[in-house]
Amino acid sequence: ALAVKFAERQRSPHCLLVKEHQVREGADTAHPPRRTLFVLNVPPYCGPDSLSRLFSRCGRVQSVDICDKPGPGEKKEKPTSKFFNRKTVTGFQVAYVVFRKPAGVQAAKALSQEGPLLISTESHPVKTGISKWIASYEASVVDPKELKAEVDAYMQDYDKKMAEEEARAAEEEGVPDEEGWVKVTRKGRKPGLPRTEAANLRVLEKEKQKRARKELLNFYAWQHRETKREHIAQLRKKFEEDKQRIALMRAQRKFRPY
Repeated sequence: ALAVKFAERQRSPHCLLVKEHQVREGADTAHPPRRTLFVLNVPPYCGPDSLSRLFSRCGRVQSVDICDKPGPGEKKEKPTSKFFNRKTVTGFQVAYVVFRKPAGVQAAKALSQEGPLLISTESHPVKTGISKWIASYEASVVDPKELKAEVDAYMQDYDKKMAEEEARAAEEEGVPDEEGWVKVTRKGRKPGLPRTEAANLRVLEKEKQKRARKELLNFYAWQHRETKREHIAQLRKKFEEDKQRIALMRAQRKFRPY
């Protein structure tokens, strides 16, 4: 248990539970064994920068990963957008502190013998209360120019990726794979319907007309009765015709044992 205090004026310390992160070799690629410190009971106001600064006295910190609950981790790409995929911390979390060398984990475990460590200092203050709310509100205000530039860059990357995929599909069209199969695409003699508003309206209109014809076909109860009666009469007529045909076939048989 590692005792920490938010600031010098705080009387009661908060305990962080630390241990060496141990998993099977290759099970956790983002948190290598012998160099990763597993931290529990991380308060919401303690972010990655605060943890990195807190454990930097034990050795050079490579990365800090904070999660809602412990689990196998994979290498995550850093978020490139500051407008989307924002996450609000609402409770205590767990953290994985990766050091450059294994000695940093042992030094971090030995910190429990020292006094409480400070998370917020004069040189590196952590914002709370009204100052934190003001900073969160200022960060939430979107600059239209920056947002437009980010959206334009994303759409350019998307268009480039789609053009590369279409070029790759055009090169592979008609070419059999290793097993001799040829991939069939929509670029044949009957391409798919264009996904436009006019095409969708035409399809809906056809379905509406077909449904109206079905509804008007047997609208009244007497129409149902007449339809059933005609169907039964046709079945009886066909049955009689089949009987006559079978009798004729029996009469034309050449082999008569009796």
